[in-house]
Amino acid sequence: MARPLTIFTGQWADMKLEDLAPLAKNMGYEGLEIALTANHFDMTKADDKDYLKSRWDILAANGLNCFALSNHLVGQCVCDNIDSRHKAMMQDYIWGDGDPEGVRQRAAAEMVKTASICKTFMEMRPETLAESPIPPTVTGFTGSSIWQYLYSFPPASKEMIEAGYEDFAKRWKPILDVFDEQGVNFALEVHPTEIAFDIASAERALKAIGGHKRFGFNYDPSHFGYQGVNYVKFIRKFSDRIFHVHMKDVWWGHGNGEAGVFGGHTEFCDPRRYWDFRSIGHGDINFEEIIVALNDIGYNGPLSVEWEDGRMDRVHGATESAGRVRAFDFPRSEIAFDSAFDTSNQ
Repeated sequence: MARPLTIFTGQWADMKLEDLAPLAKNMGYEGLEIALTANHFDMTKADDKDYLKSRWDILAANGLNCFALSNHLVGQCVCDNIDSRHKAMMQDYIWGDGDPEGVRQRAAAEMVKTASICKTFMEMRPETLAESPIPPTVTGFTGSSIWQYLYSFPPASKEMIEAGYEDFAKRWKPILDVFDEQGVNFALEVHPTEIAFDIASAERALKAIGGHKRFGFNYDPSHFGYQGVNYVKFIRKFSDRIFHVHMKDVWWGHGNGEAGVFGGHTEFCDPRRYWDFRSIGHGDINFEEIIVALNDIGYNGPLSVEWEDGRMDRVHGATESAGRVRAFDFPRSEIAFDSAFDTSNQ
């Protein structure tokens, strides 16, 4: 049986959920990975079960399901060095007076609330919709207090880096303990600016958090390919920690050589860039190898398209991407292909 095909709503936050849902269905999707934004899932209203039911009513009316909620932007603020960039993307009640530690503490409290809301919401799934193949899951970011030390010049000491992982553990372990109490998984999208951005840093983050059973990954190959990280190896390396999967493409080596991996302070789609996110099938990610690896580890959860391509109309691209993911995805075999040669099977 093919995995559920969903679309992440973050890049569609300008649309009301009641408008996005029929569009998503028409584009070929079976469900939504819902971003906790005002237009889709307003956390200031989430204590009201009637409001939660209204989200399911919209989904069910369009034949859509939901297996994960996203709180990427709030999670980013838990560990980050807070500045004006965060104010631009944060709710007023979390930003408050802008005191950095206050923002981090309020963001942490919101992530704790997110675990509870996710559990309640998923328990309200209408009986007419299929059960989830994964536990209740929140996808998101963690932020990082040490991202600015990436290049390590001026030289960053081992102690400085270790302090960053200790800060991550101190802030996130209490959050994850609440996730565990609620029976909810947290799936970090391994990504530049996070405490984990490649295989080595993901291993270190997992160790720092003591292998917490509710801490895993929202696998997204687009953040690995242009870095030179083996994105298929990541699946096999963390086979028991792949809690959710993003399908997203990227190309690299296509610029004119003026801006490298670090981007040269250019904007996305600048022709000088070495890499850019692309609609599925238009980049350099080998999705065939990804599906084989997901089959090998027994991942049966949703494949969620995170559609980003500044060079393409989003409805055209997301529609095309749905078709391409369906073509890429296939169930694993439960028998050896040559077992038919065994006379006992004839």
